[in-house]
Amino acid sequence: MITPEQKAEIRRLFYAEHHTIHAIATALGVHRDTVGRAINKEAFATRSAAVRGRGIDPYLPIVKEVFDRLPTIRATRLREILKDRGFSGGVGQVRRALRELRQSQSRQVYLRMAIFPGEQAQCDWGHFGTLAVGKATRKLSCFVMVLSHSRHLYAVFTFDQTLESFLRGHVAAFRAFGGVPRVILYDNLKAAVIERFGKTVRFNPTLLELAGHYHFRAEPCNVARGNEKGRVERAIGYLRTSFFPGRSFKDLEDANRQLSHWLETVANVRTWPGGRDQTVAEVFAEETAKLLPLPMHDADCCHMRTVRSDKTAFVRFDLNDYSIPPEYARKPPTLLASDTEVILMDGQTEIGRHPRSYGKGEEVKIKAHAEAIMAARQAAMPSRRRDALVAAIPEAANLIEMLIARGEAIHGHLRRIYDLVEQYGKDEVAAAIADALARGTPLSESVAHLVHRREAKRRTLPTLPVQLPDRSDVRDLVVKSHDLDIYDDLTANKENGDDV
Repeated sequence: MITPEQKAEIRRLFYAEHHTIHAIATALGVHRDTVGRAINKEAFATRSAAVRGRGIDPYLPIVKEVFDRLPTIRATRLREILKDRGFSGGVGQVRRALRELRQSQSRQVYLRMAIFPGEQAQCDWGHFGTLAVGKATRKLSCFVMVLSHSRHLYAVFTFDQTLESFLRGHVAAFRAFGGVPRVILYDNLKAAVIERFGKTVRFNPTLLELAGHYHFRAEPCNVARGNEKGRVERAIGYLRTSFFPGRSFKDLEDANRQLSHWLETVANVRTWPGGRDQTVAEVFAEETAKLLPLPMHDADCCHMRTVRSDKTAFVRFDLNDYSIPPEYARKPPTLLASDTEVILMDGQTEIGRHPRSYGKGEEVKIKAHAEAIMAARQAAMPSRRRDALVAAIPEAANLIEMLIARGEAIHGHLRRIYDLVEQYGKDEVAAAIADALARGTPLSESVAHLVHRREAKRRTLPTLPVQLPDRSDVRDLVVKSHDLDIYDDLTANKENGDDV
């Protein structure tokens, strides 16, 4: 309580001298609330005045509707839309309305998801640069699936992000988990979602077949809601920072071997993010009992398509050629490709099984196919010319076999080598053939080059054959030789002064 004198002094200082409440309280040594009561502070409280409406207020529902559909729309474009509906204000009002919407969106709060054991898994692809395989440079991708409760990871490297690799990643992950989660959450990747319009989602039918086989439910994330699958996003980031830096891989098998060891010894024994007193392995052991059981048989995830073989009895798949028996050349076999094998079928009959190659321009052959192809090509050769050449130059037999193995056109090579024999002789050509075989270049062009180089070293010009036209009046023409003494007689007569 203060005395009337103090109250009068406070009022004088406030109303007459215009001191602030803080200054009066400090000078008189009283509390600010005491000064406020003395001057009747409530009388100065701002009364809520009627807020003057803005011209854009009636259009705010339209602004929000357009902003929800097009969050990046510019204020100038939105003003044109509103202008068609009767808005007459300036672009500044529209800009302020958009700013308020964006600020309210940025203040969105996300709830931490609590996932029951065995309830959900999340999966996605990660990009990890490239890897050289023979003549090819392949993109290295990583399929990652994480159990949302225990954070147990499964990951495998692949050379593509095809639907077949995506499905094979699921099958391998289920096998590694020892069971199947009830729900798998996907981003809007093409292997999972074919088409989306708002909340309506059309999943890939092949993925739905896999879901039916393993009894899980495929569930998509909402658009632009990466937080909904934050566990797999963090898992991919964990791979990038903890596993990938400073490593080199000889091939895909070596990359997956190192990755598997890291998962077993580092990732899946780390501290569980949901509690500091347990590890991921301990929580996963509890979660395993809640997973759905695996079916009796794994789903078939082979890539299947009809291909066409060429005249050389090879089919092309993924940058490489695979052999088939020669009797199936130019026919359309069915190709089944897994991550390790390429199988070729004619109806229900298997005609070829090869290890899959990830190189470029490689010929993957079965020995029986190669022998059958060579036998067929040898049977198609002109036997008389071949036998004559081999009889004259025994080394030519090895050259012919190498030409057949390479799939070269034999007729043209034999004809050119025959011309070389007629022009330079069999000894020179035999030496050139032996040199070409030693160099691994069994081509008639190589043999010709070696023959010409040997001739150039001897600095002798080859005897060029005379090519006469096929005309009887030319070939049967007889040229009579003349006596050259008549030229001596002419010279003698000229010296004697006789007229010639």
